[in-house]
This record gives sequence, C-alpha cells and structure tokens, in this order.
Amino acid sequence: MDFKEELNENLNIINQELEKYVRREACPEEKLNSSMEYSLISSAKRLRPILMMSSYKLFKEDYEEIFPFGVAMEMIHNFSLIHDDLPAIDNDDLRHRETYKS
Repeated sequence: MDFKEELNENLNIINQELEKYVRREACPEEKLNSSMEYSLISSAKRLRPILMMSSYKLFKEDYEEIFPFGVAMEMIHNFSLIHDDLPAIDNDDLRHRETYKS
C-alpha cells in the first residue's frame, strides 16, 4: 500500500470513529450538539490523529486501542480552532489588525 492509500484509509477510520461520538438524539443541548457536529465532521486533514495512529503502529499491531485518544486529539484541535475565533476569548486587537492589513 502506498502513502496516499494508507493516508486515505486512516482518514476514513478517524472519520468513522468521530461519528461515534456525535450526539444526534433530541436533548436540551441539541443546538449545541448540532453546531459541534457541523464543525467536527467537516472535511479536514485529521493529521494529528493519523500521526498518532501511525506512530502507534510502529510499536503495536492492535492500533484500535489508540482510537479514543486520536478522537480526543481531533476534538481538542477543533475546539481550539473555534475558540481562537471568538472575540470574547481572543480579543488581541494588535494581532487582528496585523492579520487584516494584508
């Protein structure tokens, strides 16, 4: 199997694992869950969990053990991307001014 095939296979595995953690049932926080799903299940490279899986495969064959950690890593990364854009959390005027000058 070449690099691109393995990368796509790992990407599919991580995407399937992420789907398992998305809550879709009716509940009080349904809007929040829907927003999280929209952001989390978007098309992404998933490099962090793929690197985690690939590193784990170097030492052990049963790489399914690493899935929850890869999913957690991707969720934390997704969280950081969203919260970095929130003005109440990231209110650095100087950095934003420099960003929007270009």
